[in-house]
Amino acid sequence: MKNVVIVICIAILLVAGCSSVQKPQTSLVKVKGGLVQGTTEDGLNVFKGIPFAAPPVGELRWKAPQPAANWDGVLDATKFAPGPIQGGNPPSGKSEDCLYLNVWTPAEFTNDRVPVLVWIYGGGFGAGSTSESNYSGENLAKKGVVLVSIAYRVGQLGFMAHPELSAESPNHVSGNYGLLDMIAGLQWIKENIAAFGGDPKKVTIFGESAGGIAVSMLSASPLAKGLFHGAISQSGGSFGPPRPTTFPGENQKRLEDAEKAGEEYVKSAGVSSIEEMRKLTPDQLPGGRGIGGSWPIIDGYVIPDDQYKLYEAGKFNDTPILVGYNSDEGASFSPPRTSDAYIEGVKSRYGKFADELIEAYPAGSGTPPKTARDLARDSAFGWHTWIWARLQSKMGKGKAYYYYFDQHPPQGDRGSPHGQDVAYVFQHLRGGRGQAVSQSDQEISEAMATYWTNFAKYGHPNGEGVPQWPAFSDDNPEVMYFAQTPHTGPVPSAESLKALDAYFAWRRTPEGDAWAK
Repeated sequence: MKNVVIVICIAILLVAGCSSVQKPQTSLVKVKGGLVQGTTEDGLNVFKGIPFAAPPVGELRWKAPQPAANWDGVLDATKFAPGPIQGGNPPSGKSEDCLYLNVWTPAEFTNDRVPVLVWIYGGGFGAGSTSESNYSGENLAKKGVVLVSIAYRVGQLGFMAHPELSAESPNHVSGNYGLLDMIAGLQWIKENIAAFGGDPKKVTIFGESAGGIAVSMLSASPLAKGLFHGAISQSGGSFGPPRPTTFPGENQKRLEDAEKAGEEYVKSAGVSSIEEMRKLTPDQLPGGRGIGGSWPIIDGYVIPDDQYKLYEAGKFNDTPILVGYNSDEGASFSPPRTSDAYIEGVKSRYGKFADELIEAYPAGSGTPPKTARDLARDSAFGWHTWIWARLQSKMGKGKAYYYYFDQHPPQGDRGSPHGQDVAYVFQHLRGGRGQAVSQSDQEISEAMATYWTNFAKYGHPNGEGVPQWPAFSDDNPEVMYFAQTPHTGPVPSAESLKALDAYFAWRRTPEGDAWAK
């Protein structure tokens, strides 16, 4: 009898333990498609996997996102939806049926009107998903914002252009489906976020790497007008001119060149039409299991023109911006192993500006030093951030706030690599490079999360508990440094940026454009 009682007690404890890990459910929330129910977690209401567009499969592959169908009953919004199909060997949990978003909200009532931060993931427009652990939004939401993360198609499924696709489009363009997904997500937020206590009139978009570049593109797209009221870009910006053969910082093609690349891609699949391409499974598309890479293009519709020219003409979505990049981005993208290789690469890409740029970004001898890596950093991110901040402060009413992330142990010739800042902003520090999380790391993370959420609330990053961050302009070129402490300083590599600016200015001339072809 004693043994029976023990077994019963163990069973009761096991049941209690299992029930204790079940997260309480939220109240039902009514959105455009129907009712959704998520979970309550540590004072937040969390909803995952809410569809904002129809699955882009079958005949909807390579088409602009369509409205999601209504559903009966209650949608279980407790798990992340699959991420988009992507190149390489994608793990489980990837699908063409990927157009879903997630919401972390501190609001208790639908009329709370809490500011909204919308995350757009990076991954070179060829990878990424909202379910990555670094992107979990609870810490930012606890600082008084509704955090939303939206998915979008990547790679060839997200950005392939082709003459047949342009012909069937009412706008006579193709490609940029991934950007259209983001715009559809923002439209859904405008229509539905109030049901989660969010303020549709106070939406800030933010992203890193390709996500930051996308933020830049949305800031220049007429289709995104009125859908957001602030923009944050971490290692982003897209102000380089287009070219048929692309390089970092000059990543975009014109529609005509992108269509030619799309024709070659279709041929490589062993078929001759878009109709046949739509019948292939994702695993059958060229690029191995998954799909090959691709990039947004200047199509005259989603992206009307060279973004630099759009800003010069005042044709952009004028909001406050907060933009910056990391100190050693160049270390993350196959840096040259020898100074000779660095010099050869610079001469190949930059033509008659090569000698000037080698002088501005010295090669050293032997293994190229950080000064050489900084050319890759600035051509891909630094120059774009600098130009964006300058153009916004000159041409817009919204103010520009400029930062430089340089948080790293004082060791050798290394700075902060690409992507390191994300964990600081989302407050998911785990250490790295064999280093424990330091008090300085925690202080920088707290400052960045505070600045980012303040920006969403007020249109500027300033508030109690953080150093004053001045707006940037040519007359006041102050930059916020995240380096052991948050503090202001001058524009990094300012003289070198001017040399790079001369190259980009030349590339926008008829001579420079013809040379790139």
